[in-house]
Amino acid sequence: MKTVAIIPAAGSSKRMQNNVSKQYLLLDGVPVLARTLKIFQRSPGIDEIFLVVPGTDIDYAHEHIVERYAISKVSNILAGGKERQDSVRNGIDALGGDHDIVVIHDGVRPFISEELVHEAIQEASRARAVTVGVPVKDTVKSVDRHGIVVSTLDRNHLWLTQTPQAFERDVIKKAYEAAYRDNYYGTDDASLVERIGIKVMMIRGSYDNIKITTKDDIMLAEILTRRLKK
Repeated sequence: MKTVAIIPAAGSSKRMQNNVSKQYLLLDGVPVLARTLKIFQRSPGIDEIFLVVPGTDIDYAHEHIVERYAISKVSNILAGGKERQDSVRNGIDALGGDHDIVVIHDGVRPFISEELVHEAIQEASRARAVTVGVPVKDTVKSVDRHGIVVSTLDRNHLWLTQTPQAFERDVIKKAYEAAYRDNYYGTDDASLVERIGIKVMMIRGSYDNIKITTKDDIMLAEILTRRLKK
């Protein structure tokens, strides 16, 4: 049985206000997406990678990302959909019967560690569904539509969810089938699994595991990249 990583990287740069899609922006001369893929390439627990990019980018991603950076575990490059969930669904639809564990990780999170990928796979084999996250540091308040504070939430029970998220193949397929049957869009893959009544295990990630979405994120990513070089 195999473990496959689905890497959705079909987003644009609307929030970045940049002509270059965020997954192709350079960090120390290397595209963000290539940095992410190289981690999964080195991870011994990953057998295959399904890369999901905009349909118009498939040839570019193959030549300038996969081939250029020798990401040999990429066995499939798929066209993305309108939303992230649609892109991941295209990857799930391409799964084979020999895929046992499915790891889903944002293509624009290049600071994940091989150790955390391994831990997510191991926990998914035991718990069936796993997400990575970090405890909330700040005080969190709930407000109404007028901006008035309704309540202060207990941050001891609040975590910021990240990726990777890892699942048994049948679990994530069932969750996605139910979501599309009901025309439901969740905020992450784990929320679709929670929705069908399957418990999701939270394991501790890293505050460095940022998702590059805005210009501020790029500035932080550049700092993290310089720190890793030391």
